[in-house]
Amino acid sequence: MGRRKKGLKIDGWINLCKPLEMGSTSAVNIVRRSFNAQKAGHAGTLDPLATGVLPIALGEGTKTIPYIQDSHKTYEFTVQWGAQTNTDDLEGDVIAQSDIAPSEQDIVAHLSKYIGVITQTPPQFSAIRINGERAYDIARDGETVDMPSRQVEIDNLELIKHDHDLRQSQFRMECGKGTYVRSIARDLGLDLSCYGHVIVLTRTKVGCFSIEDTISLDILNEMDDNTAIDGLLLPVETALDDIPALSLNQQEASRLKNGQTLTFVSRPDAERLTSVGINLAVEDERPALALHDDVPLGIVMVKGVTIKPSRLFNL
Repeated sequence: MGRRKKGLKIDGWINLCKPLEMGSTSAVNIVRRSFNAQKAGHAGTLDPLATGVLPIALGEGTKTIPYIQDSHKTYEFTVQWGAQTNTDDLEGDVIAQSDIAPSEQDIVAHLSKYIGVITQTPPQFSAIRINGERAYDIARDGETVDMPSRQVEIDNLELIKHDHDLRQSQFRMECGKGTYVRSIARDLGLDLSCYGHVIVLTRTKVGCFSIEDTISLDILNEMDDNTAIDGLLLPVETALDDIPALSLNQQEASRLKNGQTLTFVSRPDAERLTSVGINLAVEDERPALALHDDVPLGIVMVKGVTIKPSRLFNL
């Protein structure tokens, strides 16, 4: 007999506003304990000095984490000009300084370089693994990390506010997976010959999760047995709002739950696929959400008229 899991079977998402000076793992543990949930995980790490949107999945929601991790994100951040640190934020030691104060015009003139698919080198202090070891562990030992550069996608980078006297600038950035805000501050500072590092960082959006809809840890701390979980918990399928949703009948749902592949060969069945946005001419597999009576069954992979189960839910 398998070992019984501790806690309650709670499935869904919490859109948490992570507070300052708290690690993402600590935030996940607090949410899991608050709900007494069996299982929890987060979609996209935030540094302790960063605040904002930290989507936390509970139970079956953890099966949809990859779809949020791969989604685009929006950040607002403030750069302090005149100094570069070894962490590229205010937590690190200053390693280079300059008396130059960049103008608003100079800053704006350099922003286009960072829009589109660009090559970026992550910070020395990051969670990327180098030969099986975290980069920040290597850097903390005083060693220089041979950090490989990589391509990232930035949809938009704009200057929101510039204070010439304080030598500070506030930016908004929309970007894809794996983009480091600290690297943007570092590289912009080098381009402007004045150095720079991040002093404030807030993530305002992750996929469908936005900061306007977040809940704070204070709300969770005030929870008791009478608190309506339904008022805080978002459905498992929240993370899948950008993939097609395909409704199945009872027979199809039963076959899918048994791990069987479905084939929609008749014209009416093919029309069911196209009506929800599935292009039958695409040769590559792509995901869809399967439902029966509006209850999510799981994620399926569709190729032509063939549908096979990928990650089924136990709801």
